[in-house]
Amino acid sequence: MREVDDEKNLRKRKTVSIALKAAVWFCGILTVGILVYILSFILIRGIPKINMEFLFGEYNSETLSAFSSVVATVEMIVISLLIAVPVGVFCAIYLSEYAKRGNKAVKVIRLAVDTLAGIPSIVYGLFGMIVFVYAFGFKASILSGICTISIMILPVIISSSEEAIKAVPDMYREGSLALGATRLRTVFKVVLPSAMPGILSGIILAIGRIVGESAALIFTSGTNVLKDPTLNLLASQRTLAIHMYMLANEGLPHSRDMAFATGSILILIVFLVNFAATKIAGMFGRLNNE
Repeated sequence: MREVDDEKNLRKRKTVSIALKAAVWFCGILTVGILVYILSFILIRGIPKINMEFLFGEYNSETLSAFSSVVATVEMIVISLLIAVPVGVFCAIYLSEYAKRGNKAVKVIRLAVDTLAGIPSIVYGLFGMIVFVYAFGFKASILSGICTISIMILPVIISSSEEAIKAVPDMYREGSLALGATRLRTVFKVVLPSAMPGILSGIILAIGRIVGESAALIFTSGTNVLKDPTLNLLASQRTLAIHMYMLANEGLPHSRDMAFATGSILILIVFLVNFAATKIAGMFGRLNNE
């Protein structure tokens, strides 16, 4: 009887294992298929519409050029990261390396990070409009958008950086301290280089949120299209995401096609950023192994 029961249990386990394996494969293939379909749908309709006038020409009702929006998006990415990455990484260093267990400050910071991560982007936009546009007098400008976006991406950078730093083996820290290095030197010379691939992953996610954000930026950076793009941060410019949104709702004969072209540019930018970050992360990984 026991042998028969053991055989039945073995068959059940095998059946359950096969079913779970099939479900995992199905979900994985479904996810990849959805991604391929979305990318194909946008790129097939958008790439043929991209030309030099659209990329670098002057905006008018015929070209609907995205040049001003590309410049604004690059400004938004670079300056937002320059503000948010140091703050986020230093906060993660404090949480993982310096804060004591049970510290009330740590609980408050983690609560703040979790709360910031869960706030809808439209609420960030309302906050940015009230504080940066009106209270600080920045008006609807790239600077107001940068300040708002910098706050939005902080939770992503803090969480990913903290997890990456915690993943560094303790023997790295112990070895550095045993050789006479100070705690601060250990953090910046040993821990951070080892955690850099994980930190870069958080930065990639932050860039994705910057590039794709539209609701908050409509309230803060505005929807203007400048004929001559400027690096003046107090100028009101639309980013690529807002440009795509506005084109999709303008009603011109070819505006929807140009919206797909703008979406294709966004996809290409995200792909290039991911590719560059992956290469940099691999370089740090090889340096650490050496």
